Amino acid sequence: MVRHIVLAGTLALLGSAQNGQQTTPPTPLPDGPQQQQAIPDSPRPQAILPGAQGIAPGSGTTPDSNGDAAQDDVQKQAPGTALPETAAQKADDGPQPELPAPGEGAKAFTLTTNVNFVQVPFTVKDSKNQPVPGITWREIRIYENGYRQQMRLFTVDPFPLSVAIVIDQSVPFQTMTKINNAIGALQGAFTPYDMVAVFTYNNGPKQQTEFTAAQSARLAAAIERSKSPGREGAMVYTSGPLSQNINLNGGTQNNVMPLVNSSHGSSQSNQLNVPKEVHTLNDAILAAAVATSKAGPDRRRIVYVISDGKEYGSTAKYKDVVKFCQTNKVAVYATLVGESSLGGVGFLDRIHLPFMMRDNILPLYTEATGGQIDPEFRQKGIEQSFARITEEVRTQYTVGYYSHEPFIDGKYRNLEVRVLRPNLRVISKKGYYPTAEEARPMRAVPPSAPPPSSQQ
Repeated sequence: MVRHIVLAGTLALLGSAQNGQQTTPPTPLPDGPQQQQAIPDSPRPQAILPGAQGIAPGSGTTPDSNGDAAQDDVQKQAPGTALPETAAQKADDGPQPELPAPGEGAKAFTLTTNVNFVQVPFTVKDSKNQPVPGITWREIRIYENGYRQQMRLFTVDPFPLSVAIVIDQSVPFQTMTKINNAIGALQGAFTPYDMVAVFTYNNGPKQQTEFTAAQSARLAAAIERSKSPGREGAMVYTSGPLSQNINLNGGTQNNVMPLVNSSHGSSQSNQLNVPKEVHTLNDAILAAAVATSKAGPDRRRIVYVISDGKEYGSTAKYKDVVKFCQTNKVAVYATLVGESSLGGVGFLDRIHLPFMMRDNILPLYTEATGGQIDPEFRQKGIEQSFARITEEVRTQYTVGYYSHEPFIDGKYRNLEVRVLRPNLRVISKKGYYPTAEEARPMRAVPPSAPPPSSQQ
């Protein structure tokens, strides 16, 4: 065995010499039993760097009392996160893209766009003019410009109200007396969640109070301040010293003084010239609608008018006031009082005979804006009308859909709500003008996600 080892070592030395390399001859193994070669152990851990004691994954360190600069650069790092870069490294890399925060990565795959979301409140009544409860969303159809829309909202939950009350002080004193005795019941028709403002008008609108809590003492004082004696009827004198003509002994046609200059303000006949009364109803509704339009979108915007419906002398035109109400989702409700509330007169106002003056325009306002009108002649009926109207507003159905028309075109859009039941009448607004207020973001979800809820 020893000979073979020596021969192998000699051959290895000769090979190394030929290659120009010098090697150290191996140490011959001693005779006797073969000893096992020792295997080296794994590398020992390096010594802990100065000032790095106490650092563990997920925990940082604070500078020691000596203010070591190396410890100041140590940042608290979460397990698995990269170390912060220095200012020089950031300068070399250029501007870094902004990454989403943890848990918000899904938003990078969400498309957001503005659409026109339309809410339509409506009331369903039967042949006896009573509200019909229990209508389900399967029985409702909503149409815009004649095309059926996909319903995305259906609710019967009550909405808080923002109501601007408009009280007519230009009615005759008999009618005004009934109003004064009845408006004390107004405050009891509202809930503590409602907001109420009060306007009055005679020769022009006047705001008695801005929007305040419905059960506050401030509203009670404003309602009390809204009481008025009313207006006396125009007195026409056909004879006597207060007449407009110069008469002799009784003022008959034959006793009119001849050769009287008509430019002196008199005429040679006893023709009656009754002065036209001023009823600025359009201006009052517009002022109340402007104040109501500032209410939040989660509230019902109502202008509640107590009047005989006569209109004359307003600066605002009817079509302009209706357009403002339709644009800002303001509905006009009314309690019709005085002679206009009688059955025959109200019927003539609705059919509007040709070549006849229209004395009551409240039915036009309520029909165009989706409101209702309640004619009441007696004082008790006026008091009950307050609670009846507010209850119908609070128990309305509400449907909503996303319109496919652009919300910035400003064009009028017709609306129609249908109920798949016979002999029922649907009361809703006839149309609207789109505004930017109705534009809201809608997110496009992945196809694998479930469809959006109907309460969006």
